[in-house]
Amino acid sequence: MPEHDPVRDAARYRVDRDAARDGEPAPADGPPQAAGRMANRHLWVDVVIDQAIARGEFDDLPLAGKPIPGIGTQHDPDWWLKALIAREQITGVLPEAIQLRKDDAVLLERLDALRTEKDVREALAEFNARIVSARRQLMGGPPVVTPLRDVEVEVRQWRARRTPPPPPVAPTTEALVRRGWWRRGR
Repeated sequence: MPEHDPVRDAARYRVDRDAARDGEPAPADGPPQAAGRMANRHLWVDVVIDQAIARGEFDDLPLAGKPIPGIGTQHDPDWWLKALIAREQITGVLPEAIQLRKDDAVLLERLDALRTEKDVREALAEFNARIVSARRQLMGGPPVVTPLRDVEVEVRQWRARRTPPPPPVAPTTEALVRRGWWRRGR
């Protein structure tokens, strides 16, 4: 190690100058100086934060005076991942087996939104074709457990959901008399 290292001499000069300015004795080489600095580091942090506040660096922060979003009574271990996905608007493609399960769950709502029987049949044929195609894939991933839909049964159920129920029939006077609705005390 060279005796006169310019970088080391410059650092030593700065340390001696700072110590003289603060009224401390010049530090000797070695660990006591580092230990003293670490013991008083919290004071330095407080000073830096106070200076930043005085400069106004904490003014007009986005959530100033508002509760932190996402903090609730339940702990969700994946909160940071969900926040990242929402913030960065990350989208991904689900494996076909999972996407088919999701589509199967909302298939009746999708069919009910269709107007004609032909559209319902086409939607069911497309859905069944996707299931068959996913079953033929050898790509790995979760197994395809979504059952095929029977087109005729689904069309019949679609028709039944679309036809309004018959209006309720009001009881006749004869039926009311037979029941004795006016005799409450008996």
